[in-house]
Amino acid sequence: MSDRLPGFSTLAVHAGAQPDPTTGARATPIYQTTSFVFNDADHAASLFGLQAFGNIYTRIGNPTNAVLEERVAALEGGTAALAVASGHAAQVVVLQQLLQPGDEFIAARKLYGGSINQFTHAFKSFGWNVVWADPDDISSFERAVTPRTKAIFIESIANPAGSITDIEAISTVARKAGVPLIVDNTLASPYLIRPIDHGADIVVHSLTKFLGGHGNSLGGIIVDAGTFDWSMGGKYPMLSEPRPEYHGIRLQETFGNFAFAIACRVLGLRDLGPALSPFNAFMILTGIETLPLRMQKHCDNAKAVAEFLAGHPAVASVSYAGLPNDKYNQLARKYAPKGAGAVFTFSLKGGYDAGVSLVSKLQLFSHLANVGDTRSLVIHPASTTHSQLDDAAKVKSGAGPDVVRLSIGIEDKEDLIADLEQALGA
Repeated sequence: MSDRLPGFSTLAVHAGAQPDPTTGARATPIYQTTSFVFNDADHAASLFGLQAFGNIYTRIGNPTNAVLEERVAALEGGTAALAVASGHAAQVVVLQQLLQPGDEFIAARKLYGGSINQFTHAFKSFGWNVVWADPDDISSFERAVTPRTKAIFIESIANPAGSITDIEAISTVARKAGVPLIVDNTLASPYLIRPIDHGADIVVHSLTKFLGGHGNSLGGIIVDAGTFDWSMGGKYPMLSEPRPEYHGIRLQETFGNFAFAIACRVLGLRDLGPALSPFNAFMILTGIETLPLRMQKHCDNAKAVAEFLAGHPAVASVSYAGLPNDKYNQLARKYAPKGAGAVFTFSLKGGYDAGVSLVSKLQLFSHLANVGDTRSLVIHPASTTHSQLDDAAKVKSGAGPDVVRLSIGIEDKEDLIADLEQALGA
């Protein structure tokens, strides 16, 4: 190929992959093995001492996973990536590199309910403290910064309401505070939004959702933008201080603009162990090949469904940034001009009971706790994904008692609208 930079669709098919050198297989093989043979004792020692790159044990790295990592890093515009077992695992591994007991991180209040629960409760046992901020009020992030702040965490498109976050504005706050901005880009995928282009230092995904796209494999990924100076002020000793387990190597000095991805692998994944199965990596890689085609269909369908719901007498309101009168429409035009995503919410005039009733009457939509599938999905967050929150917190996170969340698939939009029409009429 010439010096031309490949386009997004080309990268989605080819990035990181080559025909297998031994067999000539064109599809990336599933290297279903626990471990790898060393050339000799010196080779083994150099791998364990981080003096050479190579395969040791699938908990730390695997050739199938490596193709997935390189492909997502290319799509996101990052320097390196690390695949792990789930999106939740990605968040644990990222924050383990940044926070010591007693440290704080700021998180946008509009997040996936599972992340709110993880940040509020599970992370307490590590001594990590979350401080909540309102993504609709950038000054709330500025006010939340303290000397203990080590990171800011947001979603590019927030789950469940589908609201668009002003990444650049929050990135400015993070730069001023001298901390990295972490962006969960699960609902957008890099096809719609590339957070690194707008100031993100770290991007995470649940690969289970739109990147894999078929609801058949769990996975998560961490992308290092290569933009943050980990040596500043001694804030991040995991990266800037000598690592005793690796003969005093300073990861930031040794690995430069992909030091964070290395730290996540050799300090996080190695010791915490949330490894991604090579089979799941293969399945997700296959899904990514059609990401551009699927995401555009998802978005086109979602806009049509949102427009239908906005005109239905049983619907009180629709929260979809792709609608011209939505409060996030201007941000959608700026950050996601190809489409405002496929996950959004709407409120029913009948409140909580109407939401619970609706999901039982839909026939084509699957009632389950997932998004980003080829199939259209529905859930009532207040009784499921956000049920652990009190009513006030549910409303603040966009999951009030009258709210229903849809994840629009790639079926014919007329069939989706017909299913919603019969369920709303019933």
